[in-house]
Amino acid sequence: MTELILSGCCGRMGHTIARLAEEQEDLRIVAGVDQQEGASLPFPVYQSLSNCPYEADVLVDFSHPDALASLLPCALEKGLPAVLCVTGYSAEQLAKIKEASAQIPVFFSANMSLGINLLAALAKQAAAVLGEEFDIEIIEKHHNQKLDAPSGTALLLADQINETFSGEKSYVYDRHNVRRRREKRELGIHSLRGGTITGEHEVVFAGHDEVITLSHSARSREVFATGALNAARFLSGQPAGLYDMGDLLKLREESL
Repeated sequence: MTELILSGCCGRMGHTIARLAEEQEDLRIVAGVDQQEGASLPFPVYQSLSNCPYEADVLVDFSHPDALASLLPCALEKGLPAVLCVTGYSAEQLAKIKEASAQIPVFFSANMSLGINLLAALAKQAAAVLGEEFDIEIIEKHHNQKLDAPSGTALLLADQINETFSGEKSYVYDRHNVRRRREKRELGIHSLRGGTITGEHEVVFAGHDEVITLSHSARSREVFATGALNAARFLSGQPAGLYDMGDLLKLREESL
């Protein structure tokens, strides 16, 4: 049995994870951490991880980037492996995550969906095959309450693709103020916000007289919650280090 502490448990994603965890025979949430009250949750909720008296195998955080400042030192003190599901971290915060992974296992991904991470792997492979002959554009769509743009997932896709080009692609986030022809080194990233769109991402490879599109559409938050729980299973018992969905995908490939 893998026991979890869920940070951000009172949010929409937190409630989704709590519901799905109850359906799993090998997972149990022993406590939650949130600034809000934990009404209707089947476990005790504390306002900070430092106040939580329960021991667990893994911390799962689906809260807010600002929470990292208190969560990470406490996880290090407790020797608690951490699955970080939050997007919008600063460069300084990402550096602290990497630093912490030298002491504890840390699983971090800009998107917890298995499908999105497979999309990233496929986009990277396509970029390697198509090379400079195709222009590459990324389009992401999310609900009207999302704060960050472009999404962390769009940047994840862009970074995966850019590895193929040794980091030489230049990200262009909008073209309304650019009056010039598109340059080959550009990688366009475009954001749409509206309604209740859970999350849609397209990678467009546009060549001479042909277009290849790879896409992923999330229909509910459950895909991210399921990914987070799978990451918790994976991380439990791992040595210190920085892990991501690529490691989980590799494990699945090896088990086939």
